[in-house]
Amino acid sequence: MNTILLENELKGNPYPGRGIVVGKSPNGKYAVAAYFIMGRSENSRNRIFVEDGEGIRTQAFDDSKLSDPSLIIYAPVRVLGNTTIVTNGDQTDTVYELMQKQLTFEQALRTREFEPDAPNYTPRISAMMKVEKGAYQYEMSILKSNQGNPVSCNRYTFQYSNPVAGEGHFIHTYMQDGNPLPSFEGEPKLVAMSDDMDSFTETLWNSLNEDNKVSLFVRYIDIETGEYKTNIVNKNQA
Repeated sequence: MNTILLENELKGNPYPGRGIVVGKSPNGKYAVAAYFIMGRSENSRNRIFVEDGEGIRTQAFDDSKLSDPSLIIYAPVRVLGNTTIVTNGDQTDTVYELMQKQLTFEQALRTREFEPDAPNYTPRISAMMKVEKGAYQYEMSILKSNQGNPVSCNRYTFQYSNPVAGEGHFIHTYMQDGNPLPSFEGEPKLVAMSDDMDSFTETLWNSLNEDNKVSLFVRYIDIETGEYKTNIVNKNQA
């Protein structure tokens, strides 16, 4: 698999939907995560990311314009000890709660399936990062309908042990814009990472379609200490 540049991948797709990037900085010091949301409807675009403890949650920017909170208001990021969970829906809570009960990331997601938003049946995409005393590994998952048929849920989990410095993986909900929206296909894309969190954040944000982008979260976790820094960018600003 060839390594691709995220900016080229994003600029070439006006509507990848929601996306997760997880990887390791080129200098090997940081575990990196990014999550973005996009929207086509007024309801989807009426959102911001806000910090919530060690994680984040989505929130309506203008409460008077919030027509349906289901599927758009949730906690995309939660932290459980040395584990960071990033997802595109309320399965964040499912993974968090079931991992507390000693289930694995994959086992927790077996209790969920794609979103019930016919005719799109948006995939649920998820990632889990574990950083502990200089060791780092991550997993990614996608739960999707069977070629748009909601009778069957196809489940895929990808595990990355001892990830290579400078490499990351990118998974998103839609292949491109459309009606209905075509679900992501294949394994997570191999992408190049950056040592500079601010530069990485700026590149991602500027590469997303100007009309459709809504919010972006980026976190760099020091693999040795577990300390982290976070950037949040919202198109809607007070």
